[in-house]
Amino acid sequence: QVQLVESGGGLVQAGGSLRLSCVASGSISSYTYRGWYRQAPGKQRELVARMPSGGTTYYADSVKGRFTISGDSAKNTIILQMNSLKPEDTAVYYCNFRPLVYVTGYWGQGTQVTVSS
Repeated sequence: QVQLVESGGGLVQAGGSLRLSCVASGSISSYTYRGWYRQAPGKQRELVARMPSGGTTYYADSVKGRFTISGDSAKNTIILQMNSLKPEDTAVYYCNFRPLVYVTGYWGQGTQVTVSS
């Protein structure tokens, strides 16, 4: 059974930093598109950053230069380092592992990030 567990969310002031972690367990090695999404209240879930194996890392325009995605494929772990946080970054953040870009794959339970002004 595949399980993704996130950690690292919390409350931070604008300009601060947070580091989110996601650890996957189970038969997940072939799920090589690994990334982070977020969903703010009343908005659709959006892709924040994705790290496909052997491909180009993607960042949403709104987070470029502030967020960095990294990972350890052997440990099935991905990290999202978030710097210079803004109130508009407030959302529930979800990690996602998928085998192909157009296949939904597996989701974590979500972790709340709140940035106060």
